[in-house]
Amino acid sequence: MTDRGFRILGAIHKRVYRLTGGKVGGRIGKAKVLLLTTTGRKSGRPRTQPLLCAKAGDGHAVIASKGGAAQHPLWYLNLQANPQAEVTIGRETRHVRARDAQGEEREQLWRALADLYPGYDKYAQKTSRNIPVVVLEPDA
Repeated sequence: MTDRGFRILGAIHKRVYRLTGGKVGGRIGKAKVLLLTTTGRKSGRPRTQPLLCAKAGDGHAVIASKGGAAQHPLWYLNLQANPQAEVTIGRETRHVRARDAQGEEREQLWRALADLYPGYDKYAQKTSRNIPVVVLEPDA
């Protein structure tokens, strides 16, 4: 899918999610969906993306797959520039700090998310890049 396609689908999804408090768009199959709001690394503006997630300690984990594209998604690049973000689940919004999962933690979280959405394993086969697994932890 093109960047424009991701933006259009994401815009529709987040609008419906916000209007319904996550009752519509809050799940895709077995997977829970959150809205991640990052700060644009170039624009400085808030950027929101709906993402599948799994519980990770007190926070959540997400996968920066971009459908198996050769480059990282923009939201991931924004988090690299500024790891502070917001996560909305349902109608609750929390401040979080992002970090990349490494080693065994990464493998466990990848498996948990791929079990919820098998497409992630297919995406990993499509690309030569190491797809990041990002942990979004509450920011005190």
